[in-house]
Amino acid sequence: MPIRFLRNASELADVSMESPLPVQVANAKPVPADTLLVATTTVTTDANRDLLGSTSTETPTLDNCGQYRKLVWFYFRGGDAATTYRVLARATDHNGAPLGTGWITLATGTLPGEANTWGRIEIPSAGDGYYDQYRIEVWRTAGSNYTLTSKIVGVR
Repeated sequence: MPIRFLRNASELADVSMESPLPVQVANAKPVPADTLLVATTTVTTDANRDLLGSTSTETPTLDNCGQYRKLVWFYFRGGDAATTYRVLARATDHNGAPLGTGWITLATGTLPGEANTWGRIEIPSAGDGYYDQYRIEVWRTAGSNYTLTSKIVGVR
């Protein structure tokens, strides 16, 4: 018994070398993404401490990110202490120097999740980024110190 398929809305055809099964090619293309940072941070009450442990407010957590339209921050919380996060961004000139003073605040809030849970935050949460430098700060506002493991992926 031959295998058949609908060639048109009403024409039944046998599968053969001359009449193979129709294949529809998907238009989906893989999205290029790069791992930009993997870090483990002890979350303390120190304000202005970034994911790398730096409290220098002018030091970026991530640099040379202008090619990425979005960053995705995956994290694993080792504790459930109330934690505030802040995501800052800025553009740089061709030498890597900031175009102006200070940072643009892209996001701020309380880090979602409980102890021993995974979380995910998109940077920026809407639209495209393409900023050259990012600074991601975390500090706890209650509870005990805990370990936060982060992975940041840049999506082109």
